[in-house]
Amino acid sequence: MAKKRFISVTHSLPRGLAKGHDLRLARYLKTPELGPKILFFSGGTALRNFSRVLADYTHNSIHLVTPFDSGGSSAELRKAFSMPSVGDLRARLLSLADDSVTGHPDIAALFVHRLGKEKNKVALEQSLKALVDGRHPLLKAIADPMRSLIQSYLAEFYHEKPENFDLSGASIGNLILTGGYLFHNRSLDPIAFLFGQLIKTRGTVRTTTDADLQLQVLLENGRTITGQNRFTGKETAEIDSPIKSIKLWGETDDVGALDASSVCKETRKLIDSAELLVFPPGSFYSSIIANLLPKGVSRALNKNPAPRVYVPSLGVDLETIGMTLVDQVRVLAEHLPNKASVSRSQRPSIDFMLFDSQLTSVSNEQLDEIAQKFGVQIIDVDLANDDSDTHRYDDVKLAEALLALT
Repeated sequence: MAKKRFISVTHSLPRGLAKGHDLRLARYLKTPELGPKILFFSGGTALRNFSRVLADYTHNSIHLVTPFDSGGSSAELRKAFSMPSVGDLRARLLSLADDSVTGHPDIAALFVHRLGKEKNKVALEQSLKALVDGRHPLLKAIADPMRSLIQSYLAEFYHEKPENFDLSGASIGNLILTGGYLFHNRSLDPIAFLFGQLIKTRGTVRTTTDADLQLQVLLENGRTITGQNRFTGKETAEIDSPIKSIKLWGETDDVGALDASSVCKETRKLIDSAELLVFPPGSFYSSIIANLLPKGVSRALNKNPAPRVYVPSLGVDLETIGMTLVDQVRVLAEHLPNKASVSRSQRPSIDFMLFDSQLTSVSNEQLDEIAQKFGVQIIDVDLANDDSDTHRYDDVKLAEALLALT
């Protein structure tokens, strides 16, 4: 394998990468409860396996996930209750859950359970009622008082759901979170905190906002697409032109709805406490940029001098059709404030980009432009996985590379 190179522009190499960090990694593995606070802006699925690996090194990671999913079962819940999506929140909570005997694998098992996909509405109602009444085996396996608490949230959902609600294939975890959201005055933070405690999540997971908003993109050909599921390419592929811009959109696009997207005080504190701010692999617009759209995120980021690192996705992302890596860095930088250092001079919007030249075919001209124009320090490091899958990074290598930047 060819030797990796570092392209250092405005900064010296990070301490961990410059001097080696085996001892630090060993310390993290021994006492992950004392690990660093690394914050990720992401969706719910791209970091699923990575999050499990990261939890071996630190129990203090912070995950701000998007609440704007508009497809699948999330669409049914959002339509019924005029609420944000909880699917990504549930997925990340579960990926960080302690599934050992010291955790609560019985609660995690309930969270991942789905109702059948049969079209018999009566049978689906009966299955849900068995959960609400505590007669379902998955509920019986959970001890009180946790069982009673979960039942109360399921009951809240059951009594508030519309008569025509489609339960086919519904995620029980999503139904519990929805019931908790309704019970706690339409707020996601209390229920996210509570279930993080119940399933012993080894990290903190929150949504950037709990406002009921959609993502709307403007394409370069002039078309406007509203709804995340319509432009990600996962359910439908309606993109026929590069994305020009993205914004949050309310039901009536009114000022009041968009003002409600402001991040809460607790989320601002989480951003302020991070030792490293990561924009990881994932859908570029709907997972990464979307997290920067709620009001207050940029301001909170500007108050934190911690390093920011971008890790480009591998493989095909339909959201970046027609975009080069330079374009991705430019768009990300446009959504981030310039950081003021102690001397009041401006620092780059992005400090580092983790990059593996053997996994990504990017010209030296592009790398030079990213380094010179945006002041990004590009770190070319081995991130390839052993099974030769060129569409994803090795989770352990990526985790250890990020830990080296703290």
